[in-house]
Amino acid sequence: MGIEFTSGRGDKLADAAQLALLLQGTDRWNQWRLENRRLAIDLSHADLSYAHLGEVDLSGANLEEADLRKADLSHANLSGANLHVANLSGASLKHANLCRANLQVANLDQANLRQANLELANLSWAGLIRANLLEASLHGANLHGANFNSASLFRAILTNANLEGADFKWATLPDGSVHS
Repeated sequence: MGIEFTSGRGDKLADAAQLALLLQGTDRWNQWRLENRRLAIDLSHADLSYAHLGEVDLSGANLEEADLRKADLSHANLSGANLHVANLSGASLKHANLCRANLQVANLDQANLRQANLELANLSWAGLIRANLLEASLHGANLHGANFNSASLFRAILTNANLEGADFKWATLPDGSVHS
């Protein structure tokens, strides 16, 4: 069991040992994950802004309120991860697997989600202003109240997605049209 830290507000912070291991690089982390499949990953409230985490396995990880601004998460496995209220603004999530991830109220403004798998993900009330979702799969995703203002959803898959209350003002839609 790792060391547990709390913020001044009493919030639980990331597991320090797991965070240190993750920052040693993707190859080391992914090998450790293979060997410790049953261990819960807690990186909540972690500062991973600008981190290079391409191809990292963070499936099922708790990244609630994590700071991932401008992080490189290209080809990362974040399936089933908890990214509730996480800051992913400007992050690269090209080809990332976010299937069944909880991105409720997350900030994905200007994030690159090109060809990302967001099937069955919860993006309710998420901010995706000027996000690139070119050819992303949002099949069955919950997009209730999400803000796609000026986002590119060209060739994105939105079948069976919950679009109730989503804002697509000035967004490029899957067919290439712009919603005004």
